[in-house]
Amino acid sequence: MRTTLQRFTLAGVLFACPLLGFAEESVGGEPDVTIVQKGDKTVEEYRVNGFLYAVKVTPKKGKPYFLVRADGSDGNFIRADKPELRIPSWEIFSW
Repeated sequence: MRTTLQRFTLAGVLFACPLLGFAEESVGGEPDVTIVQKGDKTVEEYRVNGFLYAVKVTPKKGKPYFLVRADGSDGNFIRADKPELRIPSWEIFSW
């Protein structure tokens, strides 16, 4: 009985070890950068695993700025150097 249990344990470990390699996904590393010329500005899109997380806009005149994804948004970006003031709009009383 003991050797059967040891064999099943060994078989389970040997079966699970190759699956651990599939579970690991490399997140680190360099982001993919796509550079596009749009009118009088250069736009650099930064992606990791296909996920667009930041955009750098460099106008011909003026300073470059970054657009970053707003919290919990679907494609909405805000300027990183000028955080917007978010005023809560809770309803306290109603009649």
